[in-house]
Amino acid sequence: MRRIHPSATVEPGAGIGGDVEIGPNCYVGPHVVLGDGCRLHNNVTITGRTTVGKGNVFFPTCVIGADPQDLKFQGEPTELIIGDDNVFRELVTVHTGTGAGGGLTRVGSHNRFLVGVHIAHDVIIRDHCVVANGVQFGGHVLVGDYATFGGMSGVHHFVRVGDYAFLAAMTRANMDVPPFMIVHGYEGRVRGVNVNGMTRWGFPPERIQPIRQAFKDLYSNRSRFTGSLAQRLDRMASNGELTEDTRYLVEFVRQTVAEGYQGRYLESQRGQATRQHAEFYRNGQSQESGS
Repeated sequence: MRRIHPSATVEPGAGIGGDVEIGPNCYVGPHVVLGDGCRLHNNVTITGRTTVGKGNVFFPTCVIGADPQDLKFQGEPTELIIGDDNVFRELVTVHTGTGAGGGLTRVGSHNRFLVGVHIAHDVIIRDHCVVANGVQFGGHVLVGDYATFGGMSGVHHFVRVGDYAFLAAMTRANMDVPPFMIVHGYEGRVRGVNVNGMTRWGFPPERIQPIRQAFKDLYSNRSRFTGSLAQRLDRMASNGELTEDTRYLVEFVRQTVAEGYQGRYLESQRGQATRQHAEFYRNGQSQESGS
């Protein structure tokens, strides 16, 4: 049975699943689809071309599906897709995609977004992530499964965050964050292995140990290998000791080092967005100069 408060506004055309609760002063736009069992506390806004899966909970003053803040956005129809069983606490904002970025922002399932989190345009966040208060995701960020973000950390646009990574509070992640690693500080450096997180998610010690050795070989002065990070990656890839986890780690870091730009693999893939960005500023300068 649906429970919609009399003060809420649900526009004609919105798709509302079964057992949905919409609280006082909420707004649900005409292109929104809410899956079964969703709950909107008071003063929640869900707008845009937004599709929400089952069992999601939105706390007061969330704004979900608003237009992106990207200067290149020209009002083109873009989307936000949210999976199942996520929790969005107070003041969380999530924007739709942009035409240049693929047109889609996507949030997976079983994630927790605490107070004041911002998820910008064209971001992809997969499953089982925990995102603490005030975390900011720039546009085009890609976050893997089971990643954890400490409060007030910031993720630069086009950064990838690998599975089971941990960003400490106040961290500035302006480069790709390798899977299984702890990143900390203004420079966003790799500081260690996320042993506590992996243990919490059920990794046995024998699965964690090769990852700890891989951290030493890549980032520590106790490495078995000499040379640059790229040289260490090559030696690790050829020594025949890689597990499924460490192979994923090595390939992730290799993409960043060998193919990325400014420490961000996805930055090297952004040609169309870059062209539109340059065109925006050319047009603006022409108009201001009267030409």
